[in-house]
Amino acid sequence: MTTSKLKNILNPSNDGDLGDLINRARRMGELTDVLSNALPESDRSAIVAANVREDGELVVICASSAWASRLRYETEILLAAAKTAGVTAHTCRIRVSQS
Repeated sequence: MTTSKLKNILNPSNDGDLGDLINRARRMGELTDVLSNALPESDRSAIVAANVREDGELVVICASSAWASRLRYETEILLAAAKTAGVTAHTCRIRVSQS
């Protein structure tokens, strides 16, 4: 595959599934950063990823069950941070990464 064809496939401005996937991954990364920065500095490394489901549930993936326990006390902060980022979420679920 030529370099120009690869650039066209990976161009997020193109219509299509791959462009949508790239844009979604970018938005998830930005949301993860916003949520991490809303936490106290000692807890910022806890969040691995974040996403919002269509039903308005904020899902936060953390690195361990210990972090999950701590982050469950921070759900109001996480929801408020998501709101300031323009994300509409009404509940927050904390999950532990499977890796």
